[in-house]
Amino acid sequence: MSLPLNRAIFAAALLSGSFVAPVAVQAHVPYLQPASFEPIRGGWVSLDAAFADRFFIPEVAFDNSQFTVLTPAGAAVKPALVQYSHTRTTAEHQLTDDGTYRFSTGLRYGAVFHTYEQDGERKNSRDENFKLPAGAKSIAHFQAVTRAETYVSKGAPDHNALKPGGEALELEFLSHPNDLYTDSTLRARVLFNGKPLAQQTVSAYFVEAGANDEKVTQQLTTDAAGIISFKPEKAGTYLLLSRYRADAPASAKVPQYSYSYSVVLEVTQ
Repeated sequence: MSLPLNRAIFAAALLSGSFVAPVAVQAHVPYLQPASFEPIRGGWVSLDAAFADRFFIPEVAFDNSQFTVLTPAGAAVKPALVQYSHTRTTAEHQLTDDGTYRFSTGLRYGAVFHTYEQDGERKNSRDENFKLPAGAKSIAHFQAVTRAETYVSKGAPDHNALKPGGEALELEFLSHPNDLYTDSTLRARVLFNGKPLAQQTVSAYFVEAGANDEKVTQQLTTDAAGIISFKPEKAGTYLLLSRYRADAPASAKVPQYSYSYSVVLEVTQ
């Protein structure tokens, strides 16, 4: 495990594109949050994308990625508008056809992260030109790959936009993410490069306005088929988060990637 990062270091690292969240750290998670899970007048949807310690109070904008919208027809298009600020990224898109749309930040690649031990002390580095000091022991050497998603439906939900992309870490919803109720059970399959992940942890957060910190509501674990079953206890907004570390492609500059995936959902009474 790496040493804690204080808020100032976290913000500076993100703004420089260099922050990599250690797998054990649950704070400062990425999210893509729609202002409404139903389009407003004219079919428009507005979303915020950021990294935050408290949901949904943005601290650092989600940048260095390609935002996309998967339409009910299965076409991947760019949002009508994407704007970047210091604390958040705002995306807007008009839903013209009935059905379900998947909004995604796309994959964001952070800078290389090193954790090593030297003279009995644990240290971290995000220097691109880092070289392991003589006598030091490497503990971790990886790059963060982050994606945040959410779903919005115009009219009756459909399933075309639920088809997984087959790249990196993602959730494939087996029950519709825009048709969730307090008496229903959400079922989703955790995939990595299109293949199910057994015994994979997914943290479920109930988003409570004004909370001083974010605590895991339920800790879920996939079965042998990579499936989680989540029964929400009350109505409201939830964020599901999963992290997974794997060997990087041979062409990468690091031996491993640390993947993070989050999705924001609404549960109604």
